[in-house]
Amino acid sequence: MAGQTNAAPVIIKRKKIVGGGGHHGGAWKVAYADFVTAMMAFFLLMWLLNATTEKQRKGLSDYFNPSIPVNRVSGGGDGTLGGETLFTEQTKVHNGTGGTSKDAGASDGQVSDTLRDEGEDQKLQAVEKALFDRGGESRTMEQLLQHVVTRVTDEGLVIELFDLPDAPLFTGDTASPAPVTVALAAMLVEVMNLTANEVAVNGHVHTYPVTLANNPVWDLSAARAQSVRMLLEAAGLQTARLQRIGGFADRKPAVADPAAIRNNRIEIVLLRRDR
Repeated sequence: MAGQTNAAPVIIKRKKIVGGGGHHGGAWKVAYADFVTAMMAFFLLMWLLNATTEKQRKGLSDYFNPSIPVNRVSGGGDGTLGGETLFTEQTKVHNGTGGTSKDAGASDGQVSDTLRDEGEDQKLQAVEKALFDRGGESRTMEQLLQHVVTRVTDEGLVIELFDLPDAPLFTGDTASPAPVTVALAAMLVEVMNLTANEVAVNGHVHTYPVTLANNPVWDLSAARAQSVRMLLEAAGLQTARLQRIGGFADRKPAVADPAAIRNNRIEIVLLRRDR
């Protein structure tokens, strides 16, 4: 026991061994994560372009770059007063404290321009909705509507019919309508007869090579507009509703490339009745 008591204590040393060349930082991981995210967004964009129709892409574009305000009254709010105070000219409250006396004579059975505009917008939007509701009736209607985009402008409801790569509206470089154009005209007349608005027809074509001796853009665009006018009348549109026919050649391209077939289009405009 005495020998054990006098024994030297056992000391255990632990060494921490650090392997490698030291810490190099994790910046590359952040860069790699950004790259993967960018590639995912790119492939998602490619998929969306392939999986959506022309109208759906137009709707997405308008959502991120709206041309029509959500609220007619400019302001930060969207509630009862639309961002205005009780004392602005546009605000009319039930107790009569809004605005001044300059509109005092507007209540004698007269309707303001704003109210007329809103009523006209509702009519045009109803026609627009009725048109695209046809897409649910059959596969044929859905294929026809792939040629159609619409927009509401200050002029009225613009119904745009355009060429698809495998389904042009006209035969070659002529004004002879393809069967799809005849079917589209019949479908459009059905929904346009929901209103009595007057109608305008505009023709547009893509740019042709400048080396042509006789550039057909003016004659062709006008002839195609005339051809569609005759189709609309044959389908039942009253002749008196047609107000004008226009050929705009290649002066108003729909896409950046003026030679793209997407520029071959017919615009049928339901004109506002309050203009």
